[in-house]
Amino acid sequence: MLVKEVMVKNVVTISPFAKLREAMSTMKRHGIKSLVVEKQNQHDAYGLITYTNILKTVIAEQGDIDLLNVYDVCVKPVVSVGESLSVQHVASLMGQNRVKRLLVLKDNDLVGLITMNDIMDELLKQID
Repeated sequence: MLVKEVMVKNVVTISPFAKLREAMSTMKRHGIKSLVVEKQNQHDAYGLITYTNILKTVIAEQGDIDLLNVYDVCVKPVVSVGESLSVQHVASLMGQNRVKRLLVLKDNDLVGLITMNDIMDELLKQID
């Protein structure tokens, strides 16, 4: 099975200059726990912001969601893969890098997102 068969294609993105409150609101509205942070230009890398990043910053460091921007908190660059890789390879890569999400790029453009949950859901379908 290939990444392109399992990945989420409708990825929700956010500007690196958006405030954390906007990021949290967007995640809540879409029922998701992460957002891809858009590139600032074609030579830049994509980023990723998660609920965990926000919680660590806001609670542990007493940050302000109305003052901090997404780029203050996001992880960048993010591990990415191509859409034609096998799901088994991607699962191994996630384990090695201790991440739950990988961006899927084609010609350096975002085409999807694959998570451990996506892989597990697909494996469970095969059992039924």
